[in-house]
Amino acid sequence: MQICYAVLLSAILLFSGCSSLPKEYHYTKRSTFQEHKGTAIDRLFASDIKKHPKLSGFYLIPYGEDALTARIAMCDLAEKSLDMQYYLWHNDDSGVLLAQHVIKAANRGVKVRILIDDIGLQGKDSIISSISAHPNIDIRIFNPFAYRYLRIIDFLSDFDRLNHRMHNKTFIVDNRVSIIGGRNIGDQYFALSTKSNFRDLDIVSAGPIVRQISNVYEHFWSGSWSMPIELLVGKRYAYRDLLSIEKSIDQRVSNIKFHYRLDRDLKEMRSRLVTIKNHFIWAEGYYIWDDPEVMSRSYDNQKGTMIEKLSKRVKSLKGRLYIESAYFIPRDSGIEELKKLHNRGIKIRVLTNSLASNDVVPAHAGYAGYREDLIRSGVELYELREDVGGSDITNDDLLTDTKNSGLHTKSVVFDDSSIFVGSFNLDPRSASINTEGGLYIKSKKLTRQLIKYMDQGVLPEHSYRVLLDKRGDLLWSTQIDGKTILYHTEPKSSIWKRFQSNFIGILPIELQL
Repeated sequence: MQICYAVLLSAILLFSGCSSLPKEYHYTKRSTFQEHKGTAIDRLFASDIKKHPKLSGFYLIPYGEDALTARIAMCDLAEKSLDMQYYLWHNDDSGVLLAQHVIKAANRGVKVRILIDDIGLQGKDSIISSISAHPNIDIRIFNPFAYRYLRIIDFLSDFDRLNHRMHNKTFIVDNRVSIIGGRNIGDQYFALSTKSNFRDLDIVSAGPIVRQISNVYEHFWSGSWSMPIELLVGKRYAYRDLLSIEKSIDQRVSNIKFHYRLDRDLKEMRSRLVTIKNHFIWAEGYYIWDDPEVMSRSYDNQKGTMIEKLSKRVKSLKGRLYIESAYFIPRDSGIEELKKLHNRGIKIRVLTNSLASNDVVPAHAGYAGYREDLIRSGVELYELREDVGGSDITNDDLLTDTKNSGLHTKSVVFDDSSIFVGSFNLDPRSASINTEGGLYIKSKKLTRQLIKYMDQGVLPEHSYRVLLDKRGDLLWSTQIDGKTILYHTEPKSSIWKRFQSNFIGILPIELQL
């Protein structure tokens, strides 16, 4: 056994020594577009911004179709700049379609910057480098792996660095309008997947809040954690590579059969943005985020983090705390705080994933052991059902045949007066390892809209209410065709998935979940 460990360690050292990140590098700096006035998007929102000095406009996007078409519309209307920041950008239908519109924008002269985390990019260096060969497109990779192929070697030898990921999701057009929320770029986030679709939430915003978001984007883009893709690959990509990948993308898009219309002209796209603008709620808002440098420190040395700011708001609650989070691991300290809130008369409600709907079994394993304590602490606890992917909680026009679902929303309601929507899950990884970003908004009207959205998720035909029976054992209650159904084990989950969750739950890895 010792020989095996020695061989493994030698292999790790050998491979890690073969590849390393550049220590010093120089590249052309492209800063955030500052002259945001005078563009088509500026003219669209300028009069409303002027009517609401010091306030920003906000619009919730609960449905996948609207979320994708809003991004496409903004790409097609962009005149000066497109700044994007994502944890994942899948090479599927929606990912390819959005890439096509981004390249078209660059062909018109729009300056494009894409900052993407490296965690999901294995095998994509050639595609990314070819797109980055465009003179108007810059792509940088956040916290890159030095060894581009057998990444596990790099991860094992440099765990402390590579464990920190950028989980933010940001889309900024002409430094005038932005989309912030929980969605990555991929079919399951936009109600396009034939296998499973997520319930998720974004916010379109305009006004002073966009300057805040742009400043944070610039901090990530210019920081030492982000590196141009050109420095990570072993060859120089040229214009012919760009033309080849552009042709391939166009061919793929032409063969895609979408569940809903995407062949809208620019006039119709503009009309959809006008509709969004006309439904804006103008309010005081703040962009809260995690600095990569702060998150790289030990937990005790982290100051000014998102969890710290959200926790302060929780302490001042007067009436209610509603949480909708894909992953929810409160830990013992969280249970104690929730007990205190309940004892003060605060109504607490949580919707998270069931085991069957959860796409990350370890996250469920970290949460499962806290359910009894949560219920005894006075929390109304709900888990999303796995079979509502074709219902109105993921897609308002029900054009998709997909039934499987998962929860990916990250939203919080504080009393009846303010909300948070962003990328932050209520788990240890979001709290102290990854960087996150989201909007904190003070608005009773927007709060009412979010409560209506969240109420929809906990309806008995959409979720399981988790209860304790007379013996103190867990019980799941739901409704199917109007009839109440009770489960005494994790509903609709396989024996294998339950075994995985139970086994992972006994491992000492909660701080990594």
